[in-house]
Amino acid sequence: MKKLILLFIPLVFSCTVDREGNDPLIYSIEGKWLWSPSQDRADANTMYLFKDGIRYTYYCTSEISNDCQSLFESFQANDGNHLPTTNPYTFEDNILTVDLHFGNELVANITFECDGGKLLMDGQFSHLWRLNSNCQ
Repeated sequence: MKKLILLFIPLVFSCTVDREGNDPLIYSIEGKWLWSPSQDRADANTMYLFKDGIRYTYYCTSEISNDCQSLFESFQANDGNHLPTTNPYTFEDNILTVDLHFGNELVANITFECDGGKLLMDGQFSHLWRLNSNCQ
């Protein structure tokens, strides 16, 4: 006798319906996003700036500044303060694709939380906080 196994895979979208039940809210990847190796926003030492299809990477350490937040706020796309290598990206249908060069890509399903102030990549794989959001 053959057994039939059904798998239910939930679909995740990068939009939510607002509290009044209106149209879904669509969030953009464009802007400044913080990443922390400890998964604690307070320890964020890396910022990714997504602007016009290019991802710029910025680092901040205590040797550079005692106030990384202010430093990150001052940076602008292609200002020369970022790492020399930039990465082209696309964000379509909740999928972020970043060209990491040499045949490598980051491809991740993105969901947003906290009114667009926090993003999750493929569930709990990794998350980023939008600069100046109050999300934890």
